[in-house]
Amino acid sequence: MAVPLLSAALCGVRSGRAFGTAEPKTDISLPREKLLRAKEIKARKKILRENRQNAEMERAARLRTGLCPATPSLPRLCWVPQCHLQRFPLLAALIPLDEVRAEWEKSSGPFHKQRVAEHCGVFRDLFRGATFTPWVTLRVEYSQEDEHVVPVYYGNMVTPSEASSPPAVSYEADKGSLWTLLLTNPAQSDVQSWGNLLALTGGNEWIYSEVNLCVFRTNIPGNDIQSGKEICHYLPPFPAMGTGYHRFIFLLFKQDRRIDFSEDVRPTPCHSLKMRTFSTFDFYRKHEDAMTPAGLAFFQCQWDRSVSWVFHQLLNMREPVFEFARPPVYHPPQVKFPRHQPLRYLDRYRDSKEPTYGIY
Repeated sequence: MAVPLLSAALCGVRSGRAFGTAEPKTDISLPREKLLRAKEIKARKKILRENRQNAEMERAARLRTGLCPATPSLPRLCWVPQCHLQRFPLLAALIPLDEVRAEWEKSSGPFHKQRVAEHCGVFRDLFRGATFTPWVTLRVEYSQEDEHVVPVYYGNMVTPSEASSPPAVSYEADKGSLWTLLLTNPAQSDVQSWGNLLALTGGNEWIYSEVNLCVFRTNIPGNDIQSGKEICHYLPPFPAMGTGYHRFIFLLFKQDRRIDFSEDVRPTPCHSLKMRTFSTFDFYRKHEDAMTPAGLAFFQCQWDRSVSWVFHQLLNMREPVFEFARPPVYHPPQVKFPRHQPLRYLDRYRDSKEPTYGIY
């Protein structure tokens, strides 16, 4: 059962910053059994002992022709000097990156993802400071017409054209478990002023979900996303011109029981920004006793030509364009007797309409 820590944090449990200490974060992660350090070291030594006794691995390392199994002592592929290769021939063997990545996903990967999301302000803007460790690996891919696949990792760049069609989402889940999946854009944090757009949404987030593979589906049995309850259909990203990069965040929640989300259902089709107004914080606070965040993936994108089509054809509205307004050049107060100043010092304070009579 999910622990209602978010409500406790809102009631003032958090202590303020004092003597330079950082404000503690409220952990809303899935409960997970801790692996004892002694057992981890013992398993690592066992793998190293087996590698030293493997004649095929020794030969492959010496001839640099084979593969060696993934070991905790070789977490990633890196450049190694030739002198080290002579002293440690095992390093010369090729590393199976798929096995290394699978091991990373189970061990230190969730903590790395959490730090990246913290750096990008995901927890700050969606959960108002509360944080969680994404123990469940969420795989998201956008398929293209030329059979090319654009994956979504943790902050990589994806253009609106590449994300125009619904993505393929997959994750590992036990049979009989229930899940909720959504994709949201915390626009109020990416752009400080959106004019009429923010007036329509009240400064909240916009929901991005889909028809075939709904990114906002609830009561999903296991990893069969098609069988989940659709809340809102998919809408392609539409970051306005001049507003920079926007974050589009996939969130996966694990449910403890079946939940009634009838109040959150949007009509189909739903091309109204006001009806797509959504707050992840309020959504989770409402259901925190029955669901817990478990997976995370997000990408960034900025305006391209496909955004204009979304505004004109789907949203049926004029496309907003934002430009940077440069502030006036600052000049310090004028002094009566300027010393060590350039010859054109007085031009800084001269009326722009006043002629210079060709002095300069």
